[in-house]
Amino acid sequence: MELTRFEMAMLFIDKENSEDINTIIIDGVKQSKELLYSQRMTKKLLQFEPNASEALQIGARAQHICRWKIARNEYAMDRVGYLKWRETLKKMHASITSEILQKVGFDTQFINRVENIMLKKFLKKNEESQTLEDTICLVFLADYFEEFAEKHTDEKVIDILKKTWVKMSKKGHNAALTISFSDKSFALVKQAIS
Repeated sequence: MELTRFEMAMLFIDKENSEDINTIIIDGVKQSKELLYSQRMTKKLLQFEPNASEALQIGARAQHICRWKIARNEYAMDRVGYLKWRETLKKMHASITSEILQKVGFDTQFINRVENIMLKKFLKKNEESQTLEDTICLVFLADYFEEFAEKHTDEKVIDILKKTWVKMSKKGHNAALTISFSDKSFALVKQAIS
């Protein structure tokens, strides 16, 4: 059976992410870090928004495509450097994804829509961009927060949680409060959102 353009696009995204030089061990199995992240994004998106469009699903799957190609230390190790790094990454992610979508036969209108979602244009006005932002925050909270919290002071963790909370919609907030946190992490979450 022939694959659809959507299925081909997802396979190409996975192929790119499987080349990540950074790996992580999950249940004794070594995996590419960004491939795992992209699969978590898809899983969380479909839990959060089961009727997500193909454009939104592609945007979520490709959110960190080839992220390792631009190292954080290529930019100043301060807030300005961090923001420049993130902006450069966003543009690279959207550009690589656009090339994949062209290759599998999507039209310009669809490609532009995916780019707008990935670049999070019109965040509070574009429902798909907001859903992507919620999904990113939910994946962070569900899969990466505990490890992050262990490495940083409570003050820094609370500050990051506050910034994360502001980015999310009401629906995102409700989904976040269903995540199983450790007692300590839940206490930090409560402090951040109160």
